[in-house]
Order: sequence, then C-alpha cells, then structure tokens
Amino acid sequence: MEMTGRLSDAAIWDDVEHGAYTADLELWSRLAANNGPVLDLGCGAGRVALHLAREGHEVWALDHDPDLIAALLDRAADEALTVRASVGDVRDFALDASFGLIAAPMQLVQLMRGEAERAAMLACVGRHLCPGGVFAAALMDPPLIWGDAEEGSLPDVRESEDWVFSSLPLGVRLDGPELVIERLRQVVSPSGELSESRHDTRLDVLEPERLESEGEAAGLTAAGRRAIPATDDHVGSVVVTLRGAGG
Repeated sequence: MEMTGRLSDAAIWDDVEHGAYTADLELWSRLAANNGPVLDLGCGAGRVALHLAREGHEVWALDHDPDLIAALLDRAADEALTVRASVGDVRDFALDASFGLIAAPMQLVQLMRGEAERAAMLACVGRHLCPGGVFAAALMDPPLIWGDAEEGSLPDVRESEDWVFSSLPLGVRLDGPELVIERLRQVVSPSGELSESRHDTRLDVLEPERLESEGEAAGLTAAGRRAIPATDDHVGSVVVTLRGAGG
C-alpha cells in the first residue's frame, strides 16, 4: 500500500512503539537540571530531546536515521524549540561541543552488537563529556523473557492522515547472547485495506555491572544507578550513570 502524509515510516513506527512512553522523562529532567548541555543519543523522532528542550535545556541530538532527525526538527520548529540535531553513528561521532549530560534512553546501549561496539560508543562519549560530566544509559530490567502474547493483549496504536498503525508485542525470546523482541506491525489504509509484517528488535543481554566495568575501561567512573519502575505497558529500566574524567 502506498502511504501518504508528512511522517516517514520510520518516524511513524518510532511514535507507535516508543512515543507514548513517559515513565523515564522525570529522570532525564532531574539529570539535566544539574548537568548541561545535553546530548540525546539515539534520539529517534525526539521523545526525550523535545521534552528537555521544552524545559529550557540546551539540547543536542544524534540518530543514524535521517528520517527521524527530519521529524525531530519539524516538531522542534512547530513548537519554536531549539534542538541541534545531527545524523550520525553513536559509535563514531564528532560534535563541536562538550556535554554535561549524555543520555542513552530506552536500551540504546543494548542495541550495540557486542563489547567492541559498546567500547567504540563509550570512547566517543568520553571525548564529548565535560570534566565531571555524566553519561546515563538505560538497560532493560529485568531481562524479561516471555513466550507468546496472551489472548486479548492490546497493541500500541497511532493514526496519521487517516491511516491506522498498530504494533502488537508477540514475545521476548532469548537467542544466544541476545534478547529478541518480536512484534506484529499492522497498517490499515483509509479504505480499510490491511497489511501486516513481523518486526524483530535484538538487544544484547547486558548487566549493569558489565556496563560499569566497560565504562571504567574507557576512562569513566561508575556514579550510581537509578531505577525507572515498570508500567502497565513497559518493563522497568536500570539507568547506569558513569562520570567523565575531572569530576
């Protein structure tokens, strides 16, 4: 089906599957209050970056997907907010700024494939932290594993330009060192035509202790953990904080 409308597919699915999540925003606000400017890594369509910009923080944002960056910038312009957003790889970026807080929300770190990719990201983070600046990374807690979705489970749903998009979690399975989150994505056109596809997200199994150890190998210092409680629709997270040199 040919879809029309302002948002790209990437931005729509980012909204459907992540846009309604707000349980972590208070924590990012508290961390940003004492540490600025802020860099939002893996920013998507701007869920966290726009929230912090609304609060008056100086916010930069980075994502590998140009469609997501375009959606973020459109939304910032609509609200007359300033967010300096760039397309880039979180494992290899160079920005002309240093940050008091670098945030990695929603299991971004677990999307890295193995220790080598995390080490590359942590090295970039270390180069971009102000003296004593904080890197904060959310990890899934617990590493939830469950089988097929229960009958009656509700999908995440969004409407855009008379199209209806839904994403139903089907299960979380262990595949070697990775968790596989399985979803059924469905699209209903304005005329009622239905299409669907399966979508998998792979997350490295990563304990807080291991990330702290890898951070220390990159010259960062463990600075405590914060908890984000589970909600009816989302698992909880442990946010590992690492402090840069000079703090």
